[in-house]
Amino acid sequence: MSTSFPLDKMRVRFAGDTDTGRKRSHNEDYLYLPDEERLVMVADGMGGHACGDIASKMAVDTVVEFFKATMAEERVAWPFMVDSVDRRLEYRLVAGVKLANLRIFEASQRDEKFRGMGTTIVTGLLSEEGHMVLAHVGDSRIYRFRKDELKQLTEDHSLLNDYIKMKRITEDEIANFPHKNVIVRALGMKDTVAVDVLREEVEMGDVYVFCTDGLSGMIDDPTIAEALRSESDLDRCCERLISLANENGGQDNITVALARLEQM
Repeated sequence: MSTSFPLDKMRVRFAGDTDTGRKRSHNEDYLYLPDEERLVMVADGMGGHACGDIASKMAVDTVVEFFKATMAEERVAWPFMVDSVDRRLEYRLVAGVKLANLRIFEASQRDEKFRGMGTTIVTGLLSEEGHMVLAHVGDSRIYRFRKDELKQLTEDHSLLNDYIKMKRITEDEIANFPHKNVIVRALGMKDTVAVDVLREEVEMGDVYVFCTDGLSGMIDDPTIAEALRSESDLDRCCERLISLANENGGQDNITVALARLEQM
C-alpha cells in the first residue's frame, strides 16, 4: 500500500510491507504509514509471543496519538521558545517516543505477563520546510538512498555495535558474533530512554528506508541498494526486499517502509 502527499514543488510517496518470515510463527513487528501527518514508523517488538507485538503496537499508537493531540499546537513555540517549525517537530517526535517508552515500561511493571516486553522504533517525519526529521531507539535502521548511494543514517543500539566501536574485530568475527540479537537500548527497558534524533534536508529523488533487523540482518547494504536501483515502483520494491530476506533464510519478522521525494 502506498500514499503520497504534496510538498512545495515536490511530492513524497510512502509505501511499506511486513512479513512474518520463515522461522517465526507470528509477527511482532508493527508498521505505520502516514495518515494526517507525513509520519512513518517501524517497530520491532520483543518479549515473546505474549507481548512483543503488544509493545510494538503500543509504541506506534502512542506516538501517533501524541502527534494528533499536539497538532493544534504547531503554531505555538512548543514546548518552549524554539527557533523553527522543524525544531518544534523534533521536540514533538522525541517527546512522543519518550511517552511510548514510559507507557510500555509501566505496563510491564503492572502485569507479570508483560514483564520484559519492549520494542525498537525508527520513525521519520517530513516537514513543510523540506527536512526529514528522524528518531530512533534500538537496532532497527534508517537508510538514505541518494544519487545511487546507500547510507545508513542510524547507529545500531546493539551489543555487536558496541564491540565494533570499542575494538577492532574482523569481518569473520562480526559474522560469527554469538550475541547479534542483543540490543542495549529499547523502549520499555527503563522508565526513561535516550532517543537519537537528526534532521536532513531532502533532495529530489531521495529514498528513505525504515526497516527492522529482519531485513538488514538477512541482506547486505549493496543488495538493498540494488533493489532500490532496479525497482521504481515502491510497493513492488518493498515486496522485493522482503522476498530477498526470506530467500536468505527469513530468520525473523521482516518489515520495511520507503519514503521517496518525487516530481509533482
